[in-house]
Amino acid sequence: MSEKKDVIQQTTDEARDLALRLMTDATYGSLAVLDPASGRPSVTRVAITTDTDNTPLLLASGLATHTPALDANPVCSLLLGEPADKGDPLVHPRITLACVAEKFTRDREGYQRLRDLFLQKRPKVKLYIDLGDFVIFRLNIESAGLNGGFGKAFHLKPEDILHAH
Repeated sequence: MSEKKDVIQQTTDEARDLALRLMTDATYGSLAVLDPASGRPSVTRVAITTDTDNTPLLLASGLATHTPALDANPVCSLLLGEPADKGDPLVHPRITLACVAEKFTRDREGYQRLRDLFLQKRPKVKLYIDLGDFVIFRLNIESAGLNGGFGKAFHLKPEDILHAH
């Protein structure tokens, strides 16, 4: 009977650097939530940036289906990393972050700092960030799976990719 080989590699500084680059360079990602009505997974594209400790920030409208889904169940996943225009998309690096969303409304302490940070990093959101139905979610990372391309798989802990303020 043959032993099953573990394909997950030991986390390296190179893997940590790649994960950080994928997170901080991303302007959007694919957010997976559970639909509160059906309980089924739902995936949508969202505008993001990162907080000063590299935690992803999501700007969300109350009209978007993921906002009530996160209100009902804050557990979510965020996929970051885009393939190049040519070639096999599976050879390009990507990271999946397992998160718990923390909602910031205008009346919550910390909202103004997150709003200002979002505007600083993504100035185009000025068109809609102050509309009445928009909120910010901090996607607090619990774990991450980094795929650096074929044969380069890593499990990362929050401390591998986050740093203190």
